[in-house]
Amino acid sequence: MILENFSLKNFNTFGVDAKTRYFTEVYSVDELKEAIHFAHEKSLEVLFLGGGSNILFTKDFGGLAVKLNLIGISVKEISDNEVLVTAKSGENWHQLVRFCLTKNFGGLENLSLIPGNVGTSPMQNIGAYGTEIKDVFESCTVLNLETLETEIFDLEKCKFGYRDSIFKQEKGKYIILEVTFKLTRKNHSINVEYGAIQSELQKKNITKPTIQDVSAAVIRIRQSKLPDPKITGNAGSFFKNPTIPKTQFLGLKEKFTEIPGYENGDFVKVPAGWLIEQCGWKGKQIDNVASNPLQALVLVNATGHASGREIFDFSDMIIQSVKKKFGIELEREVNII
Repeated sequence: MILENFSLKNFNTFGVDAKTRYFTEVYSVDELKEAIHFAHEKSLEVLFLGGGSNILFTKDFGGLAVKLNLIGISVKEISDNEVLVTAKSGENWHQLVRFCLTKNFGGLENLSLIPGNVGTSPMQNIGAYGTEIKDVFESCTVLNLETLETEIFDLEKCKFGYRDSIFKQEKGKYIILEVTFKLTRKNHSINVEYGAIQSELQKKNITKPTIQDVSAAVIRIRQSKLPDPKITGNAGSFFKNPTIPKTQFLGLKEKFTEIPGYENGDFVKVPAGWLIEQCGWKGKQIDNVASNPLQALVLVNATGHASGREIFDFSDMIIQSVKKKFGIELEREVNII
C-alpha cells in the first residue's frame, strides 16, 4: 500500500516531524521491487528506512520512503567452534545480539544495545568498545538498485573503514537484504580492553567474564551515558571521532596537554566527545536542542519539539567551535536529509 503525505515522526529516533510525499512498508524482496518500480514510473527519489536511528530530517522528503521490514534469522554450523548467523535487514540489531547470546554465540557482545536494524550495520561498519562489524562479518546479500538483481558481497568487496563501507561510498546503488556473521560457539575471544568494561566487571567481582558478562557490562555503560530515544529523541553518537596526522596531534598536545588520543600508525584518533566538552558544549541547550549532559557526542531533541533544521544548526555551531579551538573539523556520523 502506498500512502501519501505521510509523517515520518515515528520512523526516526530524533522524533522530528517531517513528511514524505509517498510511503510504503515492504515485507519481502518482491514487494521491495514493486516499490522501486513505482518510484521509477513516477521519477521519484527513494529513501530506505531501517530503525531510523542514523538519520536527521531537516526538511520534508519529496520522494518515496520505503520502510524495510524483512524479518528472519537462520543459523548454520560450519565447524566445532564456528557458526554462521544470517539475519534479514529488518531485524532489530540488539534483538539479534540477544538471540546470539542465548545460543552462546560469541562475537557481537561488545555491540550490545546499539540502536537500529541489521541492514544498516554494514553501511557504516558499526562499532563499539573495541569491536567493529568487519571483525565478525562473513557476507551480505544486496539488491542492486540499477539492475534489480541480487548480489553477494564478501568482506573485501565491502571496503570497510572507520564508520565507512562501499555502501556509503556508493550511496543509493545497493540496498542490503540480509547479513551473515561468523561467530564462535565455544572458544570465544573475550574483548575487555576498554577500561570502562573492566571497571564494570570489577564492580561485579567478575574475573573470568563470559560473553554474557561483557554484554551486560556494555549495556550498563551505554545506559549510564546515552539517553533512551523512546524518551528523549536522539540518534546516538552524532559525530565521528576524528583521525588526524600524528604531527598535528603532537602539536595540539603541546598546547592541550590532557588531549587524549589513540595511535594508529601515522595517525591518531581523538575522541570527539572530549573536543566538544572542552568547547563548553556538554549539557548546553539552545531552545529545543541540547548536547547530552552525560555524553557530549550525543545531541538530543530536548523538548521533543525540535525541527531537524534546529538540530543541524546546533551541530554546525559545535563543528565551528571545535574547528576554531583545535583546528579539527568534526564530521557528522548521522545521515542528513
